[in-house]
Formats: sequence, structure tokens, C-alpha cells
Amino acid sequence: MNTTSMPQGYTLTKGFRRYVFSLLFLLYFFDYVDRMIVTSLFPFIKADWGLSDAQCGMLVSAVYWSIVVFTFPASILVDRWSRKKSIGIMGILWSFATAACAFAGTFGHLFAARTAIGIGEAGYAPGGTAMISGLYPEEKRSRMMGLWNASIPLGCAVGIAVGGIVATHWGWRHAFGLVAIPGFIVSILVFFIKDYKTVELVKTVEKSNNSQERVKMKAGDIVKEFMDRPSLILTYIGFTGMTFVTASLMTWLPTYFHRVHHLSESQAGVKAGIVMALALFGAPLGGLIADLWSKKRSGARLLVSTISALASAVFLFVGFKFFEGNVQYIFLLLMGLSVVAFVPAAAAVTQDVVHPGLRASSYAICVVVQNLIGSALGPIYVGFLSDAYGIQTALLSLPLFLIFAGVIFFIGSFFYGKDVSKVEKIKLVAEQ
Repeated sequence: MNTTSMPQGYTLTKGFRRYVFSLLFLLYFFDYVDRMIVTSLFPFIKADWGLSDAQCGMLVSAVYWSIVVFTFPASILVDRWSRKKSIGIMGILWSFATAACAFAGTFGHLFAARTAIGIGEAGYAPGGTAMISGLYPEEKRSRMMGLWNASIPLGCAVGIAVGGIVATHWGWRHAFGLVAIPGFIVSILVFFIKDYKTVELVKTVEKSNNSQERVKMKAGDIVKEFMDRPSLILTYIGFTGMTFVTASLMTWLPTYFHRVHHLSESQAGVKAGIVMALALFGAPLGGLIADLWSKKRSGARLLVSTISALASAVFLFVGFKFFEGNVQYIFLLLMGLSVVAFVPAAAAVTQDVVHPGLRASSYAICVVVQNLIGSALGPIYVGFLSDAYGIQTALLSLPLFLIFAGVIFFIGSFFYGKDVSKVEKIKLVAEQ
């Protein structure tokens, strides 16, 4: 049997490692299908219930608010109990909540069901990130994060496109019911994969006789793991600026194409979905470049994130400000390629610079910060601006947030090397 032993000590056959990765990819894919399908349903729900743009934005933000509240408690379960069991339970919960959206009778009912989706999805990104960090060595971490995160734009694109098509032919309620089923099936399969054992929270200390001893970490030591890492803190902040923009675009691009380009709801959903689907190539490419560049320069992962943010700002501003029609769409496609190139590199930083037993918690903090200030506020911000000044003016303001993120990532790159040198080296052991 061909068995590959990772430097951390986590041993799996190559084939089984691919199987685990495939399940994690599929579950992240259905996570975002369920999360974003509502955006292409806005015209249908507005027609039924007479909602404002701000209320439609709240249906997206409800998921992110739940994630903000529940991500950190869920990540503690992931780190200290079981990654695969936590992930499986969460997948089942958000699948049932998505199905419940199909039976909502009022805006309040639908808002509550969307909130429940967020509760289920709260710990998946931290849990999946921690599992992938254990599956692959550090020198491959960004590229595998890139491949895994490619499921995000794919899920968004499929959710937006399928939602518009199903709603046009069979009604918006059927769209929710259809996408709930496959996520439930994959969640059941996750319970049967092999994971690495829970990592003890210990640290190495120097004794008076120049020997070393491993001791249990105290609360203060755990807090220091996060507060004493400038590159980590700046990565969290940079993530926030980026997700403010990506959540806004995923939410409002279909509406933009419908109102400004006068496309049908289904056509607008497909066109917006193609823009976001280009991240299928952007995310893996960003991860690959970050891994290759990291061999020559410390902090390269955050420099890739910087380039991703600034390039996206240029494409988005030029497209909305100076062009329309096909030329504008080309710039939006370029933006779709570049805007998520930062994700695998920045996500890898959240794993690189902390204790291996705190990886899910590290990414959980990232999720809380980016969703509280970024993803939750972005759709509402654009919705309010759209109500007041129009959808194009609202979207034209987004490059400012990308520039902010790029500057933050660039500053963080100067601290990365020193922060990595502080990390405790722990050998991971596979479950029996």
C-alpha cells in the first residue's frame, strides 16, 4: 500500500487523502450554493412580498451575522473535540435550514431560516481549514487552500445561476428545496473519514540547565498566540476589506445586470455567476504563486494578497467608471479572476503562525472579523446606497475597500517571517 507520511506525522494513503479533500471541497461548494442562491431570487421574493433592497440585503447578511456569533464556539469544538464530527453535524444543520427556506410564509420566517443556515455554516471554514492544514505539508498549503477555496466561487456561481433558472420555471421555493439535498448527503459521508487526533495545547520552555520541557499552555499563553503575531492581526483586517467587496458583488451583481443592462432575472444570474466563477482559476493560481514565491521570499503570501487586492480595485473601478457593455464585462471578468487570489495565501498565514492545536480557532477569529465588519455590512451598505443613489454608484465605491485591504496586507508581509519563527512544532498523529 502506497502510504505518504507528512512532516507533521499525519499519515494517510494518497488516495484516501484525495477522497477526504474531495468531500471537504464538495461540502464547501454546497455551503456557498445554499448561502448565495437567495441573491438570484431577489426579484421573485420582492414581487411576492414587496421588499426593499435593504431588506433583500439583510437576507444575505443574516447568514453572516449568525456566523459571527457562532463561529468561535464552533471552532473550539473543532479544535478540542472532533473536526469530522463537528463538520458533519454543521452540514446537516445548514442543509435542513436551507430546506426550511422553501416553506417560509413571511419575510420574518425567511430571515429566521437564513439565520439558521449561518448557525450551521459557522464552524465549517475553520474546521475545513484546520483539516487541510493537517493533510498537507506547509510548502503545499497555499496551493491546496487555493484548490479548496475554488469551491467558493463555483458554489456561488452555481447557486446564483441555478436559483434564477429554477425560480423562473418552477418558483423560488423550489430553488431552496433542490439545493438542500446534496449537502445533506455529503455531510453524512464526512462522519466516516479519518482525521488527525486532537492536538494537545502544550508549549516548549527552556529550563535552567539548558534543557527543554513541554508544559501545558495557560489561558494567557493561548491569548498570546494571537495577540503576539502582527502578521496574523493584519491578515484578519485585510481579509475584512476583501470580503466586504466580494460579499457585496456576489449579492448585487445579478441585480446590477438586471436593472442596468435590462437582462432577465435568469440571464442576469448566469452573467453574474460567470464573473464569480472565474475565481475557480484565480484562487488556485494565487495559492500556487504564493507557494512558489515563498521559497524565495518570506512574506510572499501576504505580498500575493496585496497584488490581488490592488489589481481587483483597478479592474473594478475602470470597468464601472469608464466603460459599459462588453468592454465593461471584460474588466469585471478580470476582477473575478483576481479578487479571490488572495484567499489561499492569506488563509495559509492564519495557519502558519499559530500553534497547530489552535488552527481552527485562528481561522475562526478571521471569519468573525471578516463577517462582522465585511460580509455582513457589505450587502447592506450597497443596498442602502442603491436605494439612495442607484446600484451603479453603490458598486463604484467598492474599490476603496480593496485599496485599504492591499495596504494592510503589504504592511503585514514585513512581520510574517518573525511570526513563523515563534510557532511551536507539533507532530500530528492520525486517528486509529
